[in-house]
Amino acid sequence: MGEIEDIGSNPSPRDPIRAVIRRRMTRRAALRGLTGAAAGAVLAQDLVGEALAQVASAVPASGLAFPEVAHQDSKSPGQAAPEGYEIQTVIRWGDPVLADAPAFDPASQSAASQAAQFGYNNDYLDFFPLPKGSGSSDRGLLVVNHEYSNTNLMFPGIGEGRGARLRSNAEQVAVEMCAHGMSVVEVARRGGTWVSVPGGAQNRRITMHTPMRVSGPAAGHPRLRTNADPTGMRVLGTLNNCAGGNTPWGTVLTAEENINYYFGGEAAEAGEQRAHYRRYGIIKDSQYAWRRFEARFDLDQEPNEPNRFGWVVEFDPYDPNSVPVKRTAMGRFKHEGATHAVSADGRVAFYMGDDERNEYVYRFVTARPWNRDDPAANRDLLDEGTLSVARFHDDGRMEWLPLAHGTGPLTEANGFANQADVVIEARRAADLLGATPMDRPEDVETNPVNGRVYAMLTNNNRRTAERARGPNPRADNRHGQVLEIIPPGAGTDRVDHAASEGRWELFLVAGDPKRHTGASYHQGITENGWLTCPDNVTFDSKGRIWISTDSSEVGGITDGIWAAETAGPVRGLTRCFYQAPAGAEVCGPRFTPDNRTLFLAIQHPGEGRGSTFETPSTRWPDFVEGMPPRPSIIAIVKRDGGEIGS
Repeated sequence: MGEIEDIGSNPSPRDPIRAVIRRRMTRRAALRGLTGAAAGAVLAQDLVGEALAQVASAVPASGLAFPEVAHQDSKSPGQAAPEGYEIQTVIRWGDPVLADAPAFDPASQSAASQAAQFGYNNDYLDFFPLPKGSGSSDRGLLVVNHEYSNTNLMFPGIGEGRGARLRSNAEQVAVEMCAHGMSVVEVARRGGTWVSVPGGAQNRRITMHTPMRVSGPAAGHPRLRTNADPTGMRVLGTLNNCAGGNTPWGTVLTAEENINYYFGGEAAEAGEQRAHYRRYGIIKDSQYAWRRFEARFDLDQEPNEPNRFGWVVEFDPYDPNSVPVKRTAMGRFKHEGATHAVSADGRVAFYMGDDERNEYVYRFVTARPWNRDDPAANRDLLDEGTLSVARFHDDGRMEWLPLAHGTGPLTEANGFANQADVVIEARRAADLLGATPMDRPEDVETNPVNGRVYAMLTNNNRRTAERARGPNPRADNRHGQVLEIIPPGAGTDRVDHAASEGRWELFLVAGDPKRHTGASYHQGITENGWLTCPDNVTFDSKGRIWISTDSSEVGGITDGIWAAETAGPVRGLTRCFYQAPAGAEVCGPRFTPDNRTLFLAIQHPGEGRGSTFETPSTRWPDFVEGMPPRPSIIAIVKRDGGEIGS
């Protein structure tokens, strides 16, 4: 998520595996043509480039026929898509969402205006066809997360960098709080061009002031009670929403991630909650000025308020009056998404990453099947089920460890009096169970064609050589990897996403195979096919993977989208499809049902050292003097109207 970087709060990341190997190299991986040092150091680094050139002419053709986009230098102010494609800006920060929203004026912002306008730093996005129940690809609702704010790019006179967030005045903080949350906005394709529809009947803004209900095992728990809410059942707002997901019954799941940056106070350094605060990265010095103007972010006044964030939130995008619900049964941590897969028995599994170095991959499985014929029966399906955490073995096996009160060490003797304590302190529960610390698990999604689950492991520069093993094969890993989790029955119509065990493989290990030790791809990769720091992921109707990146200039190129087949002779042959403007992260890739539009969330354009409101590194997408860079949703379409990738 750009400048807001995860500092790591697992005090003693460990892998419970005793007899370890530095690398698992399966026969399948060897046969599918991986190249780079991660392929068992078969080729020396100085020979990789020569090897690539030798095999390129012999690589079978991919079904992805688009002309590959060249890498852009990380300072490039513009964007790029393949020849034959068009990039359309659908909606930008400050554009009207509600009917009474004023036009955006960066020199005259207010909380009231922002609460009716499109929010800042769009991350997860989803497309819900209109009318409801249809398969429309020309009209729908875009549901978009607004993760955080770059104060230095939102307001003049603030300066640069993270420190600008602490220099906000009361009025600016009020704007920031309304720039967080979510937008639901109607969009339509008119004459081949995607446009937003301000004031659409189902349009909605969710902000830090939107009332929400708490459900599940932690609802009403004393650790969720505050002066403003002595019941522990009602929360105002949702915070730092990163990736997300949806449900088979048509609701949205939005995931709260880096909630720690907003809270501070001396209480973080004293008392029995100190260890709990630290495990979630909460310290006395916050990174935003909010606690100076709103008591609930001051730990000395409201020590329980952080416990009310870090959850998965569900709401109905088609009903602008629906009350969002924090589903505590799904656990509290730095959620990066919550994406679903229906198991063979009808129960629904939700895969989640905890986006911080040396944190874990989680899964929640509903206690009962979802009811296709009775939507009301699914209303509280997410309040009962099994939350589990993953342990990976070096021989390719993996298992799901239930975070259930009374299981193993999850007892009162270890501070867990009930299931509420377990879900509130899901990280500590996972520690005690011996889960595998991972290289920043971000988006985790299921391929609808092959049933495999793909986890984006973005990077981990704090992994030591002693702990480089299994699915996390590199020390000082600055480029990340893509992990495949293979549940029983994958590749058939009887996939068991509720199984307690499965297998794993590495789909790719990111970085430039000519320069970065351990980078591993299909042998036919071109000079533009390598990527760094995989972040979000989606799949088209053919089961091909589309990976977006969040590199913060690690690889010297701008972030973008890379696509690859997931089966056959060119499995894992990544090709560059899109390059973003300077400072921007590419998030939330989502196809329309007909695969003829790819929506992308372009987050924090212009972020980076030396970039300010007055002198940003890019003025994308407007490129108008005096207009700051604006996080935006774009649509990429093929000029001939064909499917994306064809």
